Amino acid sequence: MLEHLNDEEFYQFCMDNRDWRIERDADHQISIMPPASSESGAANGELNYQLAHWNRQHAQGIVFDSSAGFTLSMGAMLSPDASWIAQARWDALSADDRRGFARICPDFVAELLSPTDRLTETMRKLEHWLEAGAQLGWLVAPATESVYVFEPGQPVRPVVGFDQDLVAGPLLPGFRLQLRRLRLT
Repeated sequence: MLEHLNDEEFYQFCMDNRDWRIERDADHQISIMPPASSESGAANGELNYQLAHWNRQHAQGIVFDSSAGFTLSMGAMLSPDASWIAQARWDALSADDRRGFARICPDFVAELLSPTDRLTETMRKLEHWLEAGAQLGWLVAPATESVYVFEPGQPVRPVVGFDQDLVAGPLLPGFRLQLRRLRLT
């Protein structure tokens, strides 16, 4: 029954269940996720802080936290843990497309692998982001101190070790994620 909800009905379902973390895939299958653990929430807060701090200095776009949902062209509604959209792309959206779950794919998305997440499922989610138009995706796994970098047309690139900074390249010029600050201990 829930897989047959149109966009407005799905939005209302989410509003009626505001305390739930809800996503919908391209096949309209709804996923309800548990709240993030305290450690994951702390790491996610740090990730969003670093991205927002960079954006405040460079003023090139808009940063969104994990509570923002985006409706993608294939019908999925996903919520990355952190994301960024270039200002010109955001400004080009109509007021209607900005409301609810904005009808746009972020240029950059980051997903934080929590202890309850499955690596293969979360990697597939990053692939969905790229298929929808994201230019850069990071899957950050604090428990193993590793990051998987996703870019269109490129194989997934693992980065191992949190004793380094992760550079976002030309998409987010000057953004360096200080991985050590995402350590769980």
